[in-house]
Amino acid sequence: MQDKQYAAFQSKLTPGVPPESFIGIRVPELRKFAKEFAKEVEVNDFVHQLPHKYYDENMLHSLLISQVKDYEECIRLTDAFLPYVDNWAVCDIMSPKVFAKHKAALTEKIKIWSSSRQTFTCRFGIETLMTHYLDKDFKAEYLEIPASARSEEYYVKMMVAWFFATALAKQWDATIPYIEQKRLAPWTHNKTIQKAIESYRITPEQKEYLRTLKV
Repeated sequence: MQDKQYAAFQSKLTPGVPPESFIGIRVPELRKFAKEFAKEVEVNDFVHQLPHKYYDENMLHSLLISQVKDYEECIRLTDAFLPYVDNWAVCDIMSPKVFAKHKAALTEKIKIWSSSRQTFTCRFGIETLMTHYLDKDFKAEYLEIPASARSEEYYVKMMVAWFFATALAKQWDATIPYIEQKRLAPWTHNKTIQKAIESYRITPEQKEYLRTLKV
């Protein structure tokens, strides 16, 4: 499964992670392996052996957590793993399916994660909010969670911008006041507008209006 060229490619995409920690296993292969490995008794040992040595092990860990069917166990494993997440790829691939069945309880965890000073714990919280609460479970009050995430960390600021650009596409009326009132930090504000303008889900009229709101 090892692909040294892919390892070098992945290393360039994830700055800050030591190049020697990349084995070079492609994501489709990891997904396939995770599905099979999840059935083995050894999986329990693996998810409790932290920290891992390799980036690919962390990716596998995220994929395994995403498959856990018991909500409380999934939360425990997520909380144990998040302090060791040190890059956007491992963070963003972790998307537990069981979360969709526990929306009421999940909002409290999202608030805790999103207020964390750990870059990728905060990013994970905001991404989880974006994944599960911008459609039928949306409440305008949820927009305060990413709006309150004050961080100078690039990967947090990008996630806040991504969240608000997506929110503009899905919940325009509730979200646009945050842009009109300049509730976000200037860099994040402008990045939100840029990403929204790039979206096919934003109408031409909305894009024109957003251009007038740049700072």
